[in-house]
Amino acid sequence: MLSRAAPKRVRKTPEARRAEIVAAASALALTEGLECITLRRVADELAVRPGLISHYFPAVEDLVAEAFGAAATAELDDLIPADRPAGSPLEHLARFFVLTTGAGYDGVSRLWLNAWHLSRYRPALRERVDRQETLWRERLAGLVRDGVEAGAFQARDPDVTARRILVVLDGLGSHANTDRSDRPPEVTHLAVVIAERELDLPEGSLVARVTAAHVPRPARDEGAPCAR
Repeated sequence: MLSRAAPKRVRKTPEARRAEIVAAASALALTEGLECITLRRVADELAVRPGLISHYFPAVEDLVAEAFGAAATAELDDLIPADRPAGSPLEHLARFFVLTTGAGYDGVSRLWLNAWHLSRYRPALRERVDRQETLWRERLAGLVRDGVEAGAFQARDPDVTARRILVVLDGLGSHANTDRSDRPPEVTHLAVVIAERELDLPEGSLVARVTAAHVPRPARDEGAPCAR
């Protein structure tokens, strides 16, 4: 009787293995929180030894920062791609507001709340939060700048305009953990209203475009809090 040879294990490249570790940690960050990222927990998720994780990330704080950065960048690439597909700046801006409205955006809002809190005590995470804030601001300011150049918007300083819009979005996102069933549309679309004023768009025009195009993103499933 012929014996069946065991399947040959394929050794992953260091780059692929590191990316796999960061992806697993990012998933934990989004579903359970940055506090749940430990070398052992990520190792369990990947069915490997903790020593393999520590080989790439000797300090868990570096993995936490990397996980946050990867998750936040992936979300930004969805909201405002670095290389935007065909479409006008106004269409891309409306899409940005469509995607940042509703329960589908709550997961990333919770991630940012989590990161802002923990970054007070974790220097590596604080540096990554600062870097991500700059990246988000530059990406939105670039979209505004393109709209100004195309004659679709008016903005004296696209960077300041981007900051104002993001401040309002951050304020609305701070309620991601609370019941908002009684929130009026005027509050839900507050950032859109601010954008209309900042960009000298006709009152209600961007709100109407966002409302008409709105298709809620599915909320991410969240696991139970990690054991303390």
